[in-house]
Amino acid sequence: MSRPAAPAAPDAPGKRSTRTPPRPRRYRRAAGTAWRALGVAVVLAFTLFPAYFMVVSGLSERAVSGTDALLPRSVSLDNFTYVLTEAGFLTYLRNSLLVALITVVGSALLALFAATAVARFRFRLRTSVLIMVLIVQMVPLEALVIPLFLQASDLRMLNSLIGLSIVYIAMSLPFAIWMLRGFVAAIPVEVEEAAYIDGASWPRMFWSVLFPLVAPGLVATGIFSFIVAWNEFILALTFLQDGDKFTVAVGLRQFFQQHTTDWGALMAASTIITLPVMVFFLIVQRGLVSGLVQGAVKG
Repeated sequence: MSRPAAPAAPDAPGKRSTRTPPRPRRYRRAAGTAWRALGVAVVLAFTLFPAYFMVVSGLSERAVSGTDALLPRSVSLDNFTYVLTEAGFLTYLRNSLLVALITVVGSALLALFAATAVARFRFRLRTSVLIMVLIVQMVPLEALVIPLFLQASDLRMLNSLIGLSIVYIAMSLPFAIWMLRGFVAAIPVEVEEAAYIDGASWPRMFWSVLFPLVAPGLVATGIFSFIVAWNEFILALTFLQDGDKFTVAVGLRQFFQQHTTDWGALMAASTIITLPVMVFFLIVQRGLVSGLVQGAVKG
């Protein structure tokens, strides 16, 4: 049977200890902060570099190849002027803004009506309808191109911005209905009953009471619908044939085929079609944050 180990003898007087003293807490905290700051810097550099490359290439006078514009020697707006005045991108921007506006307004109203119906009314097959809406959201877009093309052809909606907007509304509705349903369900029924007691009709209650309360959710779903309508490429390329009806995504492809080696003009065009999304997001970002938080907590 082994004996327990004897305790270590204390250091002799006058002799320095060989043990390493513990690091101060302040030093460890500063080291952790530095590592976190370095990690954030790396992530930001990795994320923002494509945007920097795009903007700087568009502003460079002699961007013969992509890498020549990383550190431009001179800055000019000639590429942006050419893209807006001679390349026809103002027409593409106008078409995309029209399609995006119709999509945002149409999907927001229809999704609000549908979300109110499934959240407030009890009817047969209510759960089945919600499951079907979720299943539609899971279907890949590539699987819907041919059926949508044939249906739009039968309805004579090909080569039409209105027809393309209707398709985008249908694409945005599943997500919008599911998101707005949580906002409507989070509103107490007593608020609506109080409006009825005060003599308000259902339409009056809907627009004066329910609509302002779900406005943050409408902002969040509106951003999603705007991005869908602005960035979508496959359906726009399939549905549209005339150059004066192209959206920015299809117009950029057409522009790339004509200016394959003109990196400055290509990056200027890419920057131009990116700015509206950023501006729209900056305008409604406060409503987006409050809408996402409310939807996560109350939904």
